[in-house]
Amino acid sequence: METQLIFFLLFAVAAYFIVTDESVAAAFYYVSKIATQYIQRQWWWLQNNPRNPIVKYQMNRRSMKLAEELMRELNSK
Repeated sequence: METQLIFFLLFAVAAYFIVTDESVAAAFYYVSKIATQYIQRQWWWLQNNPRNPIVKYQMNRRSMKLAEELMRELNSK
């Protein structure tokens, strides 16, 4: 119960400063935007990093499919 009370007090103090001071509200907005962009950048890097074994497998599979299509096309002509 004490942990909930501590978090409530922290959020209440933060909300008070955000509501009363315009510059604090702007800073909170910009910090939240920066945090969102950082999380999106990390997520993109995790999904597209060539050292990731899952991404390696997907790239290899795509390349093999394309190579097979090109070989079929070359052999048919």
